[in-house]
Amino acid sequence: MTPRSVVITGATGGLGQALTLAYAASGVTLLIFGRDMERLAGVAKAARAQGASVETSTIPVTDAQAFEACLVNFDARVPVDLFLAVAGVKTGNVKGCEPPEQLDRVLDVNLKAVMHNVQAILPAMQARRRGQIALFSSIAALSPHADLLSYSATKAGLRAYGTALRRALLGSGVLVSVVTLGFIDTPMTDRQLGRTPMKLSANHAARIICRRLARKQKFITFPLPLAFLIRLESLLPVWLGDLIDRNYRAEILPDQDEQRSKGQPKSTEGTGSGKSNE
Repeated sequence: MTPRSVVITGATGGLGQALTLAYAASGVTLLIFGRDMERLAGVAKAARAQGASVETSTIPVTDAQAFEACLVNFDARVPVDLFLAVAGVKTGNVKGCEPPEQLDRVLDVNLKAVMHNVQAILPAMQARRRGQIALFSSIAALSPHADLLSYSATKAGLRAYGTALRRALLGSGVLVSVVTLGFIDTPMTDRQLGRTPMKLSANHAARIICRRLARKQKFITFPLPLAFLIRLESLLPVWLGDLIDRNYRAEILPDQDEQRSKGQPKSTEGTGSGKSNE
């Protein structure tokens, strides 16, 4: 079934924007979330130009009560067919140490908020016995990186949560898919100063995701060659896997939230290193 009502978090990010435009079409109603009002308006305008009806919200995904109220209100008017939990953040660390506020933010956005957001839409989907939920994990969940402590942990947790949720909803009519991504050409990846093998454009990634969600695939993992190599790595001696990981160390520049918390200008150097996606 082609989704006629789609909710997307993180719609102002590279992948979120690409997914918004991939689903934007005549007869489709979108509710898109993003914190940057100006960028969100631009994404909405582009989606409307493709014929979609678009509603926007700048409510943070971490504001569970306000987010749920907005989502429930939208669903009551336009029953949601597809919920895409795209929003996420990536930060580095220094020799295994992360500032407490940074750690809390990654946990809140990447894992806790997603779980709250899913619980907000789930009862309505269950009552209708239809709907699809897509959770966005990372290759870092399959091969955790020393430079991405909280990021790897939250993406692994999200993959586990999606698997458990899918099993809990068997027979309910509600589908759950876990999207596990490699490197995507987005502003998040631009902050990574290091190797980004097999990097895909956001538009290409969005097309793959849309196609495979339409096929109701439970696990959507790509690029497959990278995922295959990571699976092989898991079979190697631990010391050899650690040696391979060293070749992918990279500095990660701070995002705007980190800069604001430290009172730094946007051009500052990074606080950590690592390899990641999205």
